Amino acid sequence: MEKVPLSVAIITRNEEENIRACLESVSFAGQIIIIDSGSTDKTLEIVAEFGCEIYSEEWRGFGPQKQSAIKKCRLPWILVLDADERIPSQTAEIIKKIVTDPQTPEAGFSFPRKNYFQERWIKHAGWWPDRIVRLFQKDAGRITSATVHEAVEVEGVVGALAFPIEHFTESSLTKILQKIDKYSTMGAYESYKEGKSSSIFSAFTRAFFTFIQNYFLRLGLLDGKQGLTLAVTDSVNKFFKYAKLSELVRINRGREKINE
Repeated sequence: MEKVPLSVAIITRNEEENIRACLESVSFAGQIIIIDSGSTDKTLEIVAEFGCEIYSEEWRGFGPQKQSAIKKCRLPWILVLDADERIPSQTAEIIKKIVTDPQTPEAGFSFPRKNYFQERWIKHAGWWPDRIVRLFQKDAGRITSATVHEAVEVEGVVGALAFPIEHFTESSLTKILQKIDKYSTMGAYESYKEGKSSSIFSAFTRAFFTFIQNYFLRLGLLDGKQGLTLAVTDSVNKFFKYAKLSELVRINRGREKINE
């Protein structure tokens, strides 16, 4: 297959269930960078099959990890992907045209993202079109430094493409609970560093209104049992993020009193 002047940046850790399909969808890229943070499954064996450039680095948070991958990209255009995302064939053709046209005026492009949960395309509660910036010229974009909920920032005009990226989000409830624990902890620490505070009552209130908003006001109920599950897990994540923030504030205030 003819390669195009595109670098793809992907971070991994134990992604053997996802990474092959992801890499197959971007096999037209001239360079694929993998930043792995301690995979113990077959992830590294799979990415090696595709001739990826593989780097092993300690986990520093989503933003810093992805920015490290971007710094290693050499080609004129960069596409940032998660291991559980795919580039459909029509989207791939548009990307090829963009990166091979020397007259492309835009500095970057956003895509709508089709999120699938338990084999269902989720169309409500803010899950569609879920527009994200992922493609940009090498010297025009960077990843924010956030340890969670990072994003691509582009200097210049950002075009909006109609063709989507596909995202096959985690469907195992056991793994979702593990991710909630991980993400809520990172979110709590990030909020604490920003000087924010919380309480258990505030955490419950935020979680309650998050469920009402997602399931009723944003019509998550139209996505069937999957919509209900997502509304519940999102509210649980919200509760634990702010409950953990409350705990952080309490513990550090206690330490400050001891040191007085």
